[in-house]
Amino acid sequence: MQKFLTAVVWIPLGAILIVFAIANRHSVTVSLDPFNSTDPSGGVTMPLFAVIIAVAILGVLAGGITTWLRQHHWRRSSRRYQADAIEARAQLVELRASLANASGPRQPQRQPMLLERDARAASERDKYDATL
Repeated sequence: MQKFLTAVVWIPLGAILIVFAIANRHSVTVSLDPFNSTDPSGGVTMPLFAVIIAVAILGVLAGGITTWLRQHHWRRSSRRYQADAIEARAQLVELRASLANASGPRQPQRQPMLLERDARAASERDKYDATL
């Protein structure tokens, strides 16, 4: 799968970036001084493709950080609900065990190991089957 991903995505993307860099290799001066555009004091001369690719990378990083910060509420509530579900399953296992012990020999008793395994399996299902 990794080789397929490399062949289909990364190789064409690399080729496009190389062609873009060759077509836009002339130098430009980048300055943050809005008052003196003819002789900027803090200007940097670099190839145009480097400026465009750097700005694109900074934009992707800024968007990713913003999205991650905005989703903090959902991640926190998901962790809280998962902890509540695990606690509720543990209580259910304890109640079933106490009910099995209290009802006497009429009821077939489940092994405590099976109860713990069922609780673990249910919590694993929650990890993968949970929807928000």
